[in-house]
Amino acid sequence: MLNGNGKYHIITYGCQMNLHESEKLAGILSSRGFAPCNEPEDADIIVFNTCCIRENAEKRAEGNIGALKQLKKRNKNLIIAVGGCLTQQKGRAEALRDKFPFIDIIFGTHNLEEFGTLLDKKLSGNERLIEIREKEGAVRENTPKTRTSYPNAWVNITYGCNNFCSYCIVPYVRGRERSRSPEDILNEVRGLVAEGYKEITLLGQNVNSYGKDIPGADFPSLIRRISDIGGKFRLKFMTSHPKDFSEELVRAICDSDKACPSVHLPVQAGSDRVLALMNRKYTKEEYLDKLAVLREYIPHAAVTTDIMVGFPTETEDDFEETIDLVKKARFSGAFTFVYSKRKGTPAAEMQGQVPAAVSKKRIMRLIALQNSVNREYSKAYMGKTVEVLCEGYDAKRDKYLGRDIYGRMIYFTGTADLVGEFVQVKVTATGGISLMGELI
Repeated sequence: MLNGNGKYHIITYGCQMNLHESEKLAGILSSRGFAPCNEPEDADIIVFNTCCIRENAEKRAEGNIGALKQLKKRNKNLIIAVGGCLTQQKGRAEALRDKFPFIDIIFGTHNLEEFGTLLDKKLSGNERLIEIREKEGAVRENTPKTRTSYPNAWVNITYGCNNFCSYCIVPYVRGRERSRSPEDILNEVRGLVAEGYKEITLLGQNVNSYGKDIPGADFPSLIRRISDIGGKFRLKFMTSHPKDFSEELVRAICDSDKACPSVHLPVQAGSDRVLALMNRKYTKEEYLDKLAVLREYIPHAAVTTDIMVGFPTETEDDFEETIDLVKKARFSGAFTFVYSKRKGTPAAEMQGQVPAAVSKKRIMRLIALQNSVNREYSKAYMGKTVEVLCEGYDAKRDKYLGRDIYGRMIYFTGTADLVGEFVQVKVTATGGISLMGELI
């Protein structure tokens, strides 16, 4: 058995929340003396951090787990662990255990911080371990983290969700909403800034409802307090729920010299009938009114969104309402996807599931519309000089890459290591979403 000097490999599915939780898993492993490696074949421990928000992520995870069967046969000492949203679903841990008898550890979202203890048990000679806590616990601080996204850093401010959108599995696998204390968040951000991180992204299933379980705390106040921290860094957050997106929050963003003028505000659909079936708790006009308030204070604010096509009973008229909203909202970017039935959610039991061919036709039309808006935004950059936070180097393009305060990706040439630096870049060519530029 390993004694803390092996290598680990983590495979992550899903959103930024999962990416950050994988940083926690990496921190737990590193604290026990394990080092990361790039390939599963080189690892002594392989951890899958799964997602079940959409069916394709779930299928990819199971496919990749199954592909390790032969590797496990060749290396009897290899430890395979599976955690995340997929395992937290009722009955799925047992199904994974039966389908993949070579998995050594199965854990859930509610006991991720206990992964180290489970690993210790396995290293001590235990057989297969399956531990899924059904109820969410209190917020835990001081979980070690090995951050992998420099110069960007993720900071959880809430866990869980109370919204129960009818299509969404999140409240069932992540539990009810719990907020971290403002002081714990502020201390973490101060530490990250001191370490040289240049972009802080606050994470939560609904960051706008932060603090509802803590007397005297709220999200706009948190934005203001973080903005008072010294040093140059950008502040972002996701995800915002439109029903809780307030004018006070807009003012906090407007008054801050740290908060980026960019907001991810998922609308999901443009039909009031469909929005009601989704249990989104706002109408199309209410959503557009909130955008109007944002753009009144911050005229050039960039708004990205999520849009779902093919929700049960969606008609052509309903879809036309979504098209109309996209035309009026003029999003700077949109994550578009076809509705994915999730067992255990109210929408999965609804009559009138939309045929796949119809959904495909609609989403292609939606994508074409949003792409045309993206190109218009990109063209407006031509010839302008913008401040870019350099995030990395693309070896295939032989160029550095980074984003401006609106989240627009820009590629540019540099002769020195610029990762983590704020640089001035003049845009020389535009594409659909990304831009090309030259260092000034």
